[in-house]
Amino acid sequence: MAHWYDHAIIYQIYPKSFQDSNDDGIGDLNGIRKRIPYLQNLGVNAVWLNPVFVSPQVDNGYDVSNYFAIDPHMGTMEDMENLIKDLHKAGIHLIMDFVLNHTSDQHPWFQDAIKNPKSLYRDYYIFAGHDNQRPNNWGSFFGGSVWEPDPAGTGQSYFHLFDKRMPDLNWKNPEVRHAMLEVAEFWLKKGIDGLRLDAFIHIGKADLRQNYPTVDNNDKPVVAEPFFANLPQVQEWMRPFCEKIKRDYPDALLLGEAASASVNLAVDYTNKRNHLMDSVITFRYFTEDDSDVDKRFSEQYQPKKLDFTAFKQNQVVWQQTLAGVSRPTLYWNNHDMARIATRVAKTTTQAKSLAMLMYLQRGIPVIYYGEELGLKNLHFTNAEQFEDQTVKPWLKDAEKVLSKKDALAMVSDTHKLPARGPMPWNNTKNHGFTEGTPWLDGISQNDVSVADEVNSSGSMFTFYKDMLNLKKTSLFEDGTYYMIATDKDSYVYQRDLNGESAIVAVSLSNQKTKVKLPANYTKEELKAGEYQLTNGELTLMPYAGVVLKKEN
Repeated sequence: MAHWYDHAIIYQIYPKSFQDSNDDGIGDLNGIRKRIPYLQNLGVNAVWLNPVFVSPQVDNGYDVSNYFAIDPHMGTMEDMENLIKDLHKAGIHLIMDFVLNHTSDQHPWFQDAIKNPKSLYRDYYIFAGHDNQRPNNWGSFFGGSVWEPDPAGTGQSYFHLFDKRMPDLNWKNPEVRHAMLEVAEFWLKKGIDGLRLDAFIHIGKADLRQNYPTVDNNDKPVVAEPFFANLPQVQEWMRPFCEKIKRDYPDALLLGEAASASVNLAVDYTNKRNHLMDSVITFRYFTEDDSDVDKRFSEQYQPKKLDFTAFKQNQVVWQQTLAGVSRPTLYWNNHDMARIATRVAKTTTQAKSLAMLMYLQRGIPVIYYGEELGLKNLHFTNAEQFEDQTVKPWLKDAEKVLSKKDALAMVSDTHKLPARGPMPWNNTKNHGFTEGTPWLDGISQNDVSVADEVNSSGSMFTFYKDMLNLKKTSLFEDGTYYMIATDKDSYVYQRDLNGESAIVAVSLSNQKTKVKLPANYTKEELKAGEYQLTNGELTLMPYAGVVLKKEN
């Protein structure tokens, strides 16, 4: 059975940063509605919204205190219903971010659990230990221990894989599994077209008594990921959840965030016979080269080059392993990482070439808002702006070697929060995002806006629009993929379908790069930068790229 998402082109919107409609400085649902013509013009057919549920905003909406209501900063339920309706009128599907591993500590379930140790909701969360002793030495992704003392003073602790104000749900409890399914179906009944299942790989935990062995056997917290990621229970508990959704809403996209999953786990999660996800998002594409790291201070926020050889290996393994199983997600950046124009691309030409390289492969493009303009990370001017307890100690260490300004610039270029800056719509106050004070303020590293880009023939926006039009052709939607062997300075692959064939060739070098092509690939479909083609030898100028179709 064919589904709409087989040919999805997804545009990720960080709602707080896209468009403010009421000038409170925070982007909202009505702001997104206002910009639907822009999305149509770009050529996407799906939008993924980061969380818009009621939330104390400890983690920008990933700490949910009410799954059945819209956060007042985002708008109202009526606004959400109107957004769904207006997107559908424009031929655009809506995917909601669904946080199912944890809630806010302000959620009524958790509040009841800590007010009454005999509460029904106590078992909705993970409480363990006694006499104020941590059950194990596992560390949180946000720093420190995964255990926080029970506010009720029972001597137990509760489990939180992320911030201590975001307690993990106990998916062992069938009532929790049922409750989360009810939430999912509530929104699907509203008319949304899919769910991005946030952090689903973490719902299973190992034996809570088990310490993670360390050299000195102290109780310092260690991120013991094998004990809370991709355990067998994840598939066991997610299968009935996914099966019920697919029975009730067969055309709903289930897009799983499987950050640390191997390619073989991705096969398990997306193989049709396993009745789980349609596709998963991995964080395993981007192997970094740390050879230029300054050993005099912590490497945590030091910029690292992308190891392009390892990247090629990662891409071809995911492409070939998932062939005939599912469509991989194709992305360069998202809300959890620095932007590609800051992190990887040295020039506008390279940013265009890398987009072509990634999105014309087999799979589902997921484009992060503003990427189509070449947006870069903001620069912050003080440590508090990062809202991250790991930044201050790092800056203290880095400032032994760097100036404060240079150290802050380094964190700004590598941290995820500066990648969430407001969308620049025009060249007026706050770039048309708001008349108020933007919720996230920093020094822009960009000199572009939508108004500048949309009607410019050589702009990044125009390039993305042309590339997405090419992506919508049968060859690039459904064709087979194989990577052509080249040296480290180029990335070349072929797409084939029913006698049609095209080659995508991209230079990864700041020097001229030569590639020998098979015969008859001469018809230019798309290019970034300049190239020469003579007797089957392709010469790419620095960071250039081209799509050449075979002439029959």
